Amino acid sequence: MYETYRIETIGPETEGGGLVRRTLIRADSVDAAKDRALRVFAKARRPQSTGPRVETVRLLNGAGYELFSVSTRD
Repeated sequence: MYETYRIETIGPETEGGGLVRRTLIRADSVDAAKDRALRVFAKARRPQSTGPRVETVRLLNGAGYELFSVSTRD
């Protein structure tokens, strides 16, 4: 059964640390959503990416609880 997850990208604290982008996805498992979040993080960290810098990517379930996060400081 598919569930809705949120992937949030967050900017560096030195630049304000605010929410850069929130993406809603539907996935059949937490692992599939986690893989998608990791792809978002890898894509945002590429040197040729455009837009604001991203320091952290978080995965939240439909109720807003954080299930997974990855940061450049990890």
